[in-house]
Amino acid sequence: MARNNAPKIELTAYDDLFETDQSREEAKLSKIRDIPISEIDEFPDHPFKVLMDEDMEQLVDSIKRSGVMTPATVRLKEDGRYELISGHRRKKACELAGLETLKCEVKELTRDEAIIVMVESNLQRTTILPSEKAFAYKMRLEAMKRQGERSDLTSPPVVEKSAGKEALSVSKIGKDMGDSHEQVRRFIRLTELVPEILQMVDDRQIAFRPAVEISYLTEEQQYTLLEAMSYNDATPSLAQAIKMKKFNQDGKLTNEVIQSIMEEEKPNQKEKPAFRDERITKLIPKSVPRGQETDFVVKALEFYNRHLQRNKAHER
Repeated sequence: MARNNAPKIELTAYDDLFETDQSREEAKLSKIRDIPISEIDEFPDHPFKVLMDEDMEQLVDSIKRSGVMTPATVRLKEDGRYELISGHRRKKACELAGLETLKCEVKELTRDEAIIVMVESNLQRTTILPSEKAFAYKMRLEAMKRQGERSDLTSPPVVEKSAGKEALSVSKIGKDMGDSHEQVRRFIRLTELVPEILQMVDDRQIAFRPAVEISYLTEEQQYTLLEAMSYNDATPSLAQAIKMKKFNQDGKLTNEVIQSIMEEEKPNQKEKPAFRDERITKLIPKSVPRGQETDFVVKALEFYNRHLQRNKAHER
């Protein structure tokens, strides 16, 4: 008897065939509920900051008047508690408003799926700090790696297909988020900075590109650089940062070399103050041009010295 090699045809279930948009929306609504805030845990290593600023005050006022309009997103953990995926600002605002529950949509997600959703939802915010984007990109990339998807930071992006999935790479992250492959790589490099220097990047005290080059220095070298920046009252230019990186690659970046590089003058560099003692600087009028503070102090001392000599002459 001949074997039937005809492909097996799978029929759509009756309920799925007649499922309407309304029924799908009702199914989604059935997963939205008010959950006690005490049962919701923060997302581990959440890279986005919840700031107590004017926007937060407005959000608190809005929630007091109208409640939470857009549900937060959570997933049910193995221990029966909930993990917050998106809506950290809404959760904080509810706490400040004195509410005990938070309107949430409960989604069935694995840990890595939750990371990707968390990153994508938070990167839609209008204001994103460099450090937030850096750790968000890194978290998503690591989640993609665990899911077995291609993500190569050192070679050109490659798109492959495996087990019916389109392989994701760094260039895929960039495409989704509006950054180039190289820009994604640069942001992830920022996660190698010591906290103090990374904060300076967020505060726009250090430019983005020099910060990327600085990230290749060791932790000890970065703290030496931090001291050199404080002493010279200057931050490294891109050329200086690249020079330090090259010295480090050659095994020649000593503390003395870092200090020497930071002492170099740059065209746009803020001049090093002539005096660091606040007792002196507060007595120098702001009208005195930068670089002429020493002349002003010398003339003031000469005047004061003549005043003392005149007083002594009168006492005789």
